[in-house]
Amino acid sequence: MRRRIWEEDHAAELSQDLEAEEEDIGQPASFNKLITAESVEAARSRRMRWLSQICEYWPLRRLADISYADVEVLLRDYTGSHMKKGGNTPSPASSGRIVLVGSGPGNPDLLTRAAHKAILSADLVLADKLVPSPILDLIPRRATVHIARKFPGNADRAQEELLEMGLDGVRAGKVVVRIKQGDPYIYGRGGEEFDFFRAHGYTPTVLPGITSALSAPLFADIPLTHRSVADQVLICTGTGRKGAPLDPPEYVQSRTLVLLMSLHRLSALVESLYAKGYPVDTPCAVLERASCPDQRVIRTTLENVRAAVEEEGSRPPGLLVVGHACTVLMKYNQRWVVEEGFKGLDSLAVGNDLALLENSSV
Repeated sequence: MRRRIWEEDHAAELSQDLEAEEEDIGQPASFNKLITAESVEAARSRRMRWLSQICEYWPLRRLADISYADVEVLLRDYTGSHMKKGGNTPSPASSGRIVLVGSGPGNPDLLTRAAHKAILSADLVLADKLVPSPILDLIPRRATVHIARKFPGNADRAQEELLEMGLDGVRAGKVVVRIKQGDPYIYGRGGEEFDFFRAHGYTPTVLPGITSALSAPLFADIPLTHRSVADQVLICTGTGRKGAPLDPPEYVQSRTLVLLMSLHRLSALVESLYAKGYPVDTPCAVLERASCPDQRVIRTTLENVRAAVEEEGSRPPGLLVVGHACTVLMKYNQRWVVEEGFKGLDSLAVGNDLALLENSSV
């Protein structure tokens, strides 16, 4: 890849020299553009940045399977990016479009048909860091993939970087698919992204996804509402803007509270719930990697949840469910219980296999 990019740059430099010679016949030599050491170094730096982005953004499995066809696609992207920086930006009237896709809690079988179709149509995919590999594996090989480099202290810059890449893609006439975990508008900054692209002349298509706030409890046998136990559900985030702590709602016995992105500050969160009147024996559950093969459920109480997570460790992404709905279907006497694995769709898979066998016999 490095060799091909070098050849691309070298050919571009030679073509510029030839054009200058043809256009400047009879003109003073000062009109010719000289290739300076600085411009050579700038080209080398550009190549290094481009290659490092490929290595950082592409999932390991896609890197391992890279083909010559992939190389050609990437070279076209590289050349287009280089030309754009030189001033030959494609017209905003190009046929590019942006699709914000909710990928659901993690299992690819829980994608909507519309989301799956959008992924298959993508030229450029911009994915959240926590989108699991089974969903990334659905992306066609011809598409370029970028994974958000979001880590503590870099979340805002990583978000800006993805938006800039998406805008470059639609301006170049590409189908850009922004894959977001869960649902785009449930603590996914989907509204901000919609507003950004619309302000630049491209109104996104937004496809819903099954939010983990509702599906993770279901897969953990927790009915968020249940007659005579819970008549309301409140979805909150444990992490506010710029890392601000949550100011939780007052305790209501018939309410189920679902707290997304909260496990990394669990201790402070529990104290804030106590301050709002939550009893220490309130049932709760930690739900991690819902619908994925390594799903884990920790059932406990507010009094013991910190000790449970400290002893069992953390397996992000996860959420916390608080309320009496947690013990409607599952009873336990221990301080906490741990349940490993996800089998929620196994019976459907068996049914599909039998149906296929019957159809083939017919």
